[in-house]
Amino acid sequence: MKLKNYIYGEWVEGSGDGTQLYNSVNGEKVALVDTAGINFEHALDYGRTIGYKNLASMSFYDRGEMLKKVAFYLLERKKKYYDISYKTGATHADSWVDIEGGFGTFFTYSGLAKRMLPNTPFWVDGDTQKLSANGVFVGTHILTPSEGISVQINAYNFPVWGMLEKLSTSLLAGVPSVVKPATPTSFLTHAVFEDMIESGILPEGALQLICGSAGNMLEYMKDGDSVLFTGSASTGKKLKSMPSIAQNSVRFNMEADSLNCSILGLDAKPGTPEFDLFVKEVRNEMTTKSGQKCTAIRRIIVPENRIGDVQNALIKSLDQVKIGNPLSRETRMGALAGKDQFAEVSEKIALLKTQTELIYDGQQNLVDASYESGSFMSPKLFYNDQPFEKNISHDVEAFGPVSTLMPYKDADEAAALAKRGKGSLVGSIISHDEKFVAETAWKMATTHGRILVLNRDNAKESTGHGSPLPTLMHGGPGRAGGGEEMGGLNGLHFFLQKTAIQGSPDILTAITKVYQSGATYRFSDRHPFTKYFEEVEIGDSLETAGRTVTQADIVNFGNVSWDHFYAHTDVTSLNGTIFDEVVAHGYFILSAAAGLFVSGKKGPVIANYGLENAGFFKPVYAGDTITVYLTAKEKINKGVKGRNIPSGVIKWLVEVVNQRDEVVCVATILTLVAKQSPFTELKVKEIKKHLNQLTDSSERKFGEMSPQLMVEHLEEVLKNGFGDLNPDDFMEIPEVELEKLQDWLYSDKKIRPGAKYPLLKEGQTLEKKYKNLEEAKEKLLETLKEFLIFYRENPKAEKYHPRFGVLNKEMMDLFQRKHFTHHFEQFGIL
Repeated sequence: MKLKNYIYGEWVEGSGDGTQLYNSVNGEKVALVDTAGINFEHALDYGRTIGYKNLASMSFYDRGEMLKKVAFYLLERKKKYYDISYKTGATHADSWVDIEGGFGTFFTYSGLAKRMLPNTPFWVDGDTQKLSANGVFVGTHILTPSEGISVQINAYNFPVWGMLEKLSTSLLAGVPSVVKPATPTSFLTHAVFEDMIESGILPEGALQLICGSAGNMLEYMKDGDSVLFTGSASTGKKLKSMPSIAQNSVRFNMEADSLNCSILGLDAKPGTPEFDLFVKEVRNEMTTKSGQKCTAIRRIIVPENRIGDVQNALIKSLDQVKIGNPLSRETRMGALAGKDQFAEVSEKIALLKTQTELIYDGQQNLVDASYESGSFMSPKLFYNDQPFEKNISHDVEAFGPVSTLMPYKDADEAAALAKRGKGSLVGSIISHDEKFVAETAWKMATTHGRILVLNRDNAKESTGHGSPLPTLMHGGPGRAGGGEEMGGLNGLHFFLQKTAIQGSPDILTAITKVYQSGATYRFSDRHPFTKYFEEVEIGDSLETAGRTVTQADIVNFGNVSWDHFYAHTDVTSLNGTIFDEVVAHGYFILSAAAGLFVSGKKGPVIANYGLENAGFFKPVYAGDTITVYLTAKEKINKGVKGRNIPSGVIKWLVEVVNQRDEVVCVATILTLVAKQSPFTELKVKEIKKHLNQLTDSSERKFGEMSPQLMVEHLEEVLKNGFGDLNPDDFMEIPEVELEKLQDWLYSDKKIRPGAKYPLLKEGQTLEKKYKNLEEAKEKLLETLKEFLIFYRENPKAEKYHPRFGVLNKEMMDLFQRKHFTHHFEQFGIL
């Protein structure tokens, strides 16, 4: 089977003979890859135009939602990927890190977007700077998607995670990408990519895929484009120096293999938890993915008096590792990614033998596999007795289950050996001695992208030496390439253009969609807290009445809060302070401000969500009068999980001034504000207004009910909502399914046309109960009144629903609103 490439928005087969890919376990042919005949220049231009336009026009929030939807879509199909992953030589555990670890990266970045990024196509970065004396000239920075395409060249060891960890940041940043997986394992990448496209979630042009040679593609790179490369340092340097990249200022991020180390602390002697953790961690890093990890431990740095202990313990542990067919339950280590990789690792092993001693050459019998047909290699452990003189351990990396043991005397030597790797992705220190860890860590940090400190305190929850995490940087200096991937939101900066924006507060407010101090207030007769999330506009403001602070206020607040700081209570202690008399508490000023600007009437504001950047600038004394200006500063769309009302966060600028118009306090408060529901309110007047539009001749848009039968059906379902249906009369709903159904009530998802009424038996049809439509309407309104009165009198009542189980008042109200809306839309009377 020849794998097709996804180029210019369609699946294209190469026109050449192709390159054969093999099963690493048994040597069988798997697929052909071929890129002959592809117009790479056309492909890049297609991404820069169609892809960029579609992605860059989306908001960060929407791109985050897109990542989540793709991750869920792939997660539902994960079994297929596991079945393919075994052919790359990966065990189930290896595949889990690759496959579900990749999906987890998408989920992580989706969550970051929803919590921390704006619902705009650009991102305001940092605070606004005052650039003139009177504040009429200000400046800030915005980040926008770099106008180009990202070419992403991945390694063979993680065909899924390697693709998704790069795409998580490029897609979220709004930059289209061409994915170029490493050829040997590209058949697994292809399977996942194919489903991403099939999902229909990604906009046109967002992604392209080539399986096989990249040909002359990088010769067509332009200003604004970027390259993300994972692979050998030598190849990366060649690509980075290409004229098309160097002369066009193409952004280049390289993550190269590195000689990572793990250091056993001086305190960790046999029998301590740290000694056992060290041996386990080294064994895992040598055998996970058969040692084919850019973060694997290549140099094992051990106190010179513990060399024998570690050697014996590690060999004993390696002897117990079952190697063979990944499909066998016994197997703990699979194969290398192919015969070519086997040959390359063997060459490096031969080089290591020239200066260091091979002290362990595991010759395990394979489980359901053979060395001849598969690409299996047993673990190899070397010993470098003079690591400051024999440099080969610090220069040559065998990218397989190979590592070298070496001694050190003290913390200085341990750090010095760690740094001889000339730049590493990760180093770990396993010790319970805080002084040793502190002294070693900062000294080796200059040559490491990440340092893990492991001991008995964090072992149970640690993700281990070799696990890059989405919220932390993955990359390293020097030999490791000098690149930075992931790292939370910092990972997006590589794909974004930072631009300084200067102008008046009104201009910056208009551009950034964030209210800037000094911009024009937008006053209206309607209190801002009575507006739904969608209705609030940046700049909506409220000027409150004044409140004169009294001595009693200061005393009472001190008694309630127990804040008896001398400046609030003892006038005799103010000599030499900044205060002239007893001063009001800062938090009293904030509390009093809230009392002035809140609306007491129930409305869309659900809760106070937080407080940011509170500052107190002038003292407030008894007799001073404070006034508050409340202004909508920023709106943040919010993803809703489970049983939460759809809502968003609004940041409000609170400015408190005294009677002399001096600013005494400034803060930003966050409120959770409900979004307008698409479902009709259960109010008698509201429902009656809609029913007045319904006649016997009203045409239905779906379903089979007549107008009268629909009204009678609404009445019956409403009556059941406060009646006594017997659960035993209906099929039991599994607990897991029931929880999902009840969560659905809180979403904005509507009832689908064609949904079956659970009280209607097979073959049964609805029959009219009343003489005409008008009588049915009257009965429905009467029943609605009864429903509302019942729950007012019984607010804690819980009633059974045959489709959603036992519902409380809130959940029953949500269901009935959806149900009314569904049928009113059926006849177009909303």
